[in-house]
Amino acid sequence: MNKKILSLLSQNARLGAEDIATMLGMEPQQVAAEIHEMEQSGLICGYKTVVDWDRLESAYVSAVIELKVTPKVGLGFEEIAERVMHYPEVEAVYLMSGAYDLSVMVKCKTFQQVAMFVAKELSTIESVNATATHFVLRRYKEFDVELTNSDTDDRGNYLL
Repeated sequence: MNKKILSLLSQNARLGAEDIATMLGMEPQQVAAEIHEMEQSGLICGYKTVVDWDRLESAYVSAVIELKVTPKVGLGFEEIAERVMHYPEVEAVYLMSGAYDLSVMVKCKTFQQVAMFVAKELSTIESVNATATHFVLRRYKEFDVELTNSDTDDRGNYLL
């Protein structure tokens, strides 16, 4: 595994093997083979474009939902996390330390759709004891990409 290749790809997934080879002083075939091996082994799980959806009229609503759950004997949190992660609204699921057990990132078209998803889907899972929903009001940085390029904030004040 070449951590330098991974680092370059995590900054810009559009880099080709030739570009990476030039940057690292390697042969393009060697870089391509290492990338292929990391993809096959599951180390590289996919490639993603970071989109600033707030710039589009068809923006969506994102929320972070905290779940307190009772883990099942012998399965821990895995069964619940597996079930939750397969909903199409769910973008990410994390096992957390602290006041709640699972953090669930969801995306829907409206606030009401998020609320209904929590009420009808997440809250009805047998092991879920409590939920707390936090709506994302503005994104500043996502996946190491800064999404703000404005000299003013939403109140019209200039940022220092």
